[in-house]
Amino acid sequence: QVQLVESGGGLVQAGDSLRLSCAASGGAFSSYTMYWFRQAPGKERNFVAAIRWITSRYYADSVKGRFTISRDNAKNTVYLQMNSLKPEDTAVYYCAASERISFVTSPGRVEYWGQGTQVTVSS
Repeated sequence: QVQLVESGGGLVQAGDSLRLSCAASGGAFSSYTMYWFRQAPGKERNFVAAIRWITSRYYADSVKGRFTISRDNAKNTVYLQMNSLKPEDTAVYYCAASERISFVTSPGRVEYWGQGTQVTVSS
């Protein structure tokens, strides 16, 4: 079973950039489809981005062109580079992993989760 630990969250201003990291341990990292989800206060958890293998990526429309997901299998780490941040990007960001090969956007279909890291974007 894989364990996931996120880092890199913080308070930034609109237009700034931030990079989140998620370190994985205890599993065959390269075989997992890795995800980022986010949850704003009082709202449901939503899909942000996913990566399978190295080059297969999938993004929510709301972040496409601004966020980039990547992974370093040698470091067992997945990243989320967030550019041109907006106040509506404010949320707790969760790293997740799945043994499913196909991309999913429902959090209920992803098996493993980190504890989350807070991202706050001020206007």
